Amino acid sequence: DDTYFVPENLVRVLSKYDHNQLYYIGSLSESHLQNIHFSYGMAYGGGGFAISYPLAKALAKMQDRCIQRYPGLYGSDDRIHACMAELGIPLTKEPGFHQYDVYGSLLGLLSAHPVAPLISIHHLDVVEPIFPNVNRVQALQRLKVPIKLDSASIMQQSVCYDKTRSWTISVSWGYTVQIYRGIFSVREMEMPARTFLNWYKRADYTGFSFNTRPVARHACQKPFVFYLSNALYNKNTNQTASEYVQHRRPSSECKWNMADPSRIERVQVYKKPDPHLWDKAPRRNCCRVLPRKKTGTMVIDVGVCGEDDVIELR
Repeated sequence: DDTYFVPENLVRVLSKYDHNQLYYIGSLSESHLQNIHFSYGMAYGGGGFAISYPLAKALAKMQDRCIQRYPGLYGSDDRIHACMAELGIPLTKEPGFHQYDVYGSLLGLLSAHPVAPLISIHHLDVVEPIFPNVNRVQALQRLKVPIKLDSASIMQQSVCYDKTRSWTISVSWGYTVQIYRGIFSVREMEMPARTFLNWYKRADYTGFSFNTRPVARHACQKPFVFYLSNALYNKNTNQTASEYVQHRRPSSECKWNMADPSRIERVQVYKKPDPHLWDKAPRRNCCRVLPRKKTGTMVIDVGVCGEDDVIELR
């Protein structure tokens, strides 16, 4: 009851596998210490895991005996993993299952989602609502709007540059758009910003099982965050139009002599739904800043990268 699933993406991921084979599918914790304490080979139950039908039959024959052999293990996922070891079945990792053993804001994690379908979000009772100024249920109801339009692309990150104003733009489709002053490499942008603490409530970047980047302290380096306000589908153009509104927060003045993103009130993102996105080799979408139509609005096109598309710094 503290996990949110995207059923369409769960089906997409599981349909890749032969249901006649023995599969144990899931993902790890974000916490390095949790994985050390339990196992780097265990599927964590909060984010959810899947067991194929033949494996479930094999497990049913020995599970009662198996769990009696491990009275010291903490939870059901821990015990299932022990039984999987006895059956000789390794974990097949799918990064879209999210345990989210963290506290604080998921902004950094969700806005730099891995190139994989978003399947689940766990610990929603512990972390802050994923959208500001609403409660947790209202936030998830808002997320359902883009999911209904293009579930395959939800939370998928694309990075592009407004070269005339020297801005870096990160689009997490259906969730946020972030504008940074200056030019940052894609390699840096695809690392989650540490807007969260690990499961032991420490601000220790070595406590995670993946790379992260620090949250900017300098007033000029902090991103301007625009959260999804609405999304629509246009049948005539076969495009979704999603709108993101700036979340204003008190901040000190930036004295850099460069264009100021605070003047952008909203960002409009146009994208064609791509239900077959994950039938191909994984690749980030590309985004392009379109010519301005009116003051205070940025317009961005997101879509499949062309053959010669490279997200270059210059």
